[in-house]
Amino acid sequence: MDKLSVMQAFCRIVDRGNFARAAEDLGVSATLLSREVRLLEENLGTMLITRTTRSMSLTQAGRVHYDEAKGILDAVHRVEDNIRESARAVVGHLQINAPLSFGQLVGAMLPAFLRCYPDLRVSPTLDDRVIDMVEGGFDLTLRIRSSLKVSTLRARRLGVVRVGISRHPVVWPERGTPTTPADLSAHVVVGYLLSEHLTRWDLRGPDGAFSLAVDPCARVSSSVVLRDLLIAGCGLGTLPDFISRAPEVSGALQRVLHRFELPPREIWAISTVGPSKHLRIAAFLDHLEQALARELPPSV
Repeated sequence: MDKLSVMQAFCRIVDRGNFARAAEDLGVSATLLSREVRLLEENLGTMLITRTTRSMSLTQAGRVHYDEAKGILDAVHRVEDNIRESARAVVGHLQINAPLSFGQLVGAMLPAFLRCYPDLRVSPTLDDRVIDMVEGGFDLTLRIRSSLKVSTLRARRLGVVRVGISRHPVVWPERGTPTTPADLSAHVVVGYLLSEHLTRWDLRGPDGAFSLAVDPCARVSSSVVLRDLLIAGCGLGTLPDFISRAPEVSGALQRVLHRFELPPREIWAISTVGPSKHLRIAAFLDHLEQALARELPPSV
């Protein structure tokens, strides 16, 4: 039983004074409405409407149900009206800056977001370099950091990214598969030029922390390029989970030292919020935060 629909039907019957007029308003048959009311009465265990061939009237229980149902339906209508009004208020142009690799998550949530706010225009600019968002004219920038510097801009934490070590499954079998952090020193490393751990990996594991100096044979400014180099068998490298998960599932990459990770990174949204742009930024971040909760594995 769709309780909300039955409430609407019951209240329409009472408002219109008979089943036939209510059925005409709702575009259904009077027989269907009569059956729905009968099922409602059976579910509640009491009669709500007394009916004769010429008239109908509410019982005491029917009057209580009508009053409560009207209050619930009015509240639902207010919520819907408020949401529609908010959607109409989310208009204009939102310019976003985000890392190239993170663009795949932003792109995945954009269709649903734009359906909710058809009057909003969104321009994502994807670049792994840190760009001055004020000079670049951005309303919002998304960054993945272990910590955030103090700033006059407003920041919102959206989630946590886990970072592990990956490689091609069959690269350099003669060197073996690392089973301890110390084994990593025998392997070639590919690094992400803009990372906070380009030349030193501070690993966390079940037995504590382990720090390892690394000298990457290649240092690239895109974590997407880094992923492709690892898939091509160029060595070991660190990748955030939202980049490594798909190739690991497909078998193109292999996670090594499963019990060891680098310190987690946090996803931050930084904005230059002004009164005219607050609603569109808040709406976008709410959608993105929900998408990240579905896509990112829980932090440990």
